[in-house]
Amino acid sequence: MPEPVTLHGRTVRLEPLAEHHVEALAGAAAEDRGSYAFTPVPCGVEATRRYVADALTARAAGRALPFVTVRVADGRVVGSTRFCELDYWQGPVPWPPAPRGPLGPVATAVPDAAEIGGTWLSARAQGTGINTEAKLLMLRHAFETWGVRRVSLRADARNLRSRAAIERLGATLDGVHRAHSRGLDGTVRGTAFYSILDEEWPGVRERLRRRVDVRPSPTDSMRSLVPA
Repeated sequence: MPEPVTLHGRTVRLEPLAEHHVEALAGAAAEDRGSYAFTPVPCGVEATRRYVADALTARAAGRALPFVTVRVADGRVVGSTRFCELDYWQGPVPWPPAPRGPLGPVATAVPDAAEIGGTWLSARAQGTGINTEAKLLMLRHAFETWGVRRVSLRADARNLRSRAAIERLGATLDGVHRAHSRGLDGTVRGTAFYSILDEEWPGVRERLRRRVDVRPSPTDSMRSLVPA
């Protein structure tokens, strides 16, 4: 399975999620929870401790590669994201098709397809460009280091804010699975599935680079967080 890695950007750093991030993550999630109606975000230190433990279990099983999102300007943890649904296509074709672990040595295996999910940011980090650069870092790692053929993203079909953010990345809507699963509010939800293919990556990369380049510098971003 892929080894944990730190991804460095101009305004954001993605570090491998670890137990020592629990309190900082809990603090980030507690700022203002008004935007988390469709997003599973832990509430409180104990819930965050379970959240981290579950993510580390998924990493140990080769199912996910979770990160904490760190704002470079002040080193503050402002959220989390992860690679998940890691899929390996080597060996005989399985039937029915389903994500599976590597058939060869686990330590050296890299996925052929992956999903980016579990993404959330603290209230004050939203809309600052951190998510855009974090996605650029993750997509670049997936396509240029792992050499994946596809990166997928998904959102509750009702979550228009998340869907718009995914579409701004340049991802293509593959479709909406109706009555796909139970939502956080307990109702049955549809799920919108998006993807970026390896042949689409160069265009998506340039689009994201332009968006990141026009963002303010880390110093200017920090000024914008200080009340007038």
